[in-house]
Amino acid sequence: MLVKLYDLPPWEPERKKMEAMGVRIQKALPPDRLQVVAWVKTHSGAYAAGEADCSFKSKGTTIFLAIKDGGIVGYACYDATAPDFFGPTRVVDSEQGKGIGKALLLACLYAMRDEGYGYAIIGAAGPTAFYEKCVGAIVIQGSTPGIYKDFLRLKESE
Repeated sequence: MLVKLYDLPPWEPERKKMEAMGVRIQKALPPDRLQVVAWVKTHSGAYAAGEADCSFKSKGTTIFLAIKDGGIVGYACYDATAPDFFGPTRVVDSEQGKGIGKALLLACLYAMRDEGYGYAIIGAAGPTAFYEKCVGAIVIQGSTPGIYKDFLRLKESE
């Protein structure tokens, strides 16, 4: 999917909504790497953990966390597998439907815009209606599986 970063909905109302719910949206710090990657692997799987690991760069990170009651309840990455790509992302089941996913999405997209991108690509977008509704994303025809076609597919026993 493609998102126009110069035409995003406002971020501040979402940030305030999260704050009122006791959810803090923040960039992960380099010392958080091992804990965050382990959490992502548990909640999203090995592929997402590999992408999250790539979000810890030598100069800053490209992963936002949703923190509630001292624990991670969601995350979203950008510039992980490829530059200008949003994802992966996940909010734990018990916290879905509360706007946390949208807040994480907007945090990433605003960061991408601040870094000079004009558009963002959402690769392998699962809930396309969510992205259409939240940020006006449009489907890029013929883009599946896209950059993900060569992911290593090992058997569980290997």
